[in-house]
Formats: sequence, structure tokens, C-alpha cells
Amino acid sequence: MTPENIERIAALTLAHYEQRAQAFWEGTRDHDVSQNIAALLQWIEAPAPFELLDFGCGPGRDLKTFKELGHHPTGLEGAARLATMARSYSGCEVLHQNFLELNLPGGHFDGVFANAVLFHVPSQALPRVLSELYATLKPGGVLFSSNPRGDGQEGWSGDRYSAFHDLQTWRNYLSAAGFVELTHYYRPAGLPLEQQPWLASVWRKPTA
Repeated sequence: MTPENIERIAALTLAHYEQRAQAFWEGTRDHDVSQNIAALLQWIEAPAPFELLDFGCGPGRDLKTFKELGHHPTGLEGAARLATMARSYSGCEVLHQNFLELNLPGGHFDGVFANAVLFHVPSQALPRVLSELYATLKPGGVLFSSNPRGDGQEGWSGDRYSAFHDLQTWRNYLSAAGFVELTHYYRPAGLPLEQQPWLASVWRKPTA
């Protein structure tokens, strides 16, 4: 894809969330992602409280949880309405940035929480995004990601762009970016694999 194609993908996908911000909030505010939050926090070896980046924070549900747990979370959201909602709901700083035009501080965060977000990044652009998340983590920092899994399908799901990776492909991308795998699991918990559409994984930036 040309850079123009990728920019169009980002613009249209963000427009979907911009136009449906309130409905998205109402549909996701009660989702239980405590398993994912715990998966990130348990692997961080730095002393608490942690500096955390909620990458694709949406309306701020998880930002507020991280803050209530005593940490120092910063949100990042590409849709302006969602970013505004997240600031109001969580009381946290929220960066309004397109995932394809990131401007993040180097070596700043103990953890990055990328819950249900990186699957919107076109495969062609994913290595760059992962390298920027790698760079914004402190040495030893931890990245959590959760994405709907698939067998390499990529394209439009309605007016949102999505890429559905299997575990090995996801491992290949993260390893190429420099991350070391800590663990992975499928969600929702307690169901047969064929009823677990989400692949969650946790990764560390090496200390040296």
C-alpha cells in the first residue's frame, strides 16, 4: 500500500469511532478486562507506582482503573471525541495522536496497555508502530496487547480496517521489534478455544 492508502485507512477508521463515540462508550464501559490489566501489571518489575501508557484508551475506562490502583497512567487516543471523553472521565492526561503519526517520549513508560487496538493497524505499518512503542518503554518495560485472532485476514470490517493475526505471526512481528515474549492466553477465560476469539500476550523490552 502507498502512504496515501495507509493514511486513508487511518482516517476512515478514526472517523468511525469519532461518529460513534457515545455509542462506543455505552457498549464498552462495563466490559471486564481485569484479567488483561492484571496481566500487564504483574510482569512490571519496576517499583510502583508505574508510569503507564494506555494506547488507544477510548473513553477512559481503563485509564480510570489504573489511576484508582495508584499508578500514573497517560492515555493516547486518535479520535478527538473519545480523547475528550477520556480526559473528563479519568482525570488523566490524554494525548490526541494518530497511531501512524506518534510522538512519544523515549524510555518513559514502565508499561504499555494496548487492549483491543493494534489490530486496526495495517500489517504494513505495524513494524513502525511496534518500534515506537518499544522506544517509549523503559528498559525492562512491558507491553500488553489483546487482539481478535485470525489466520491473516486483513481488510475492511464495515468502515473499520482490521488485521487478524494468529499467534505465530504475532510473535514474528513482536520479536522483530525487539520484544521478548513473557506469556500469552486466549479470552474469554474458561471457554473452549474455538469460543475464545481474543489473543492476549505480554512482552518485555530487554534491559540490555
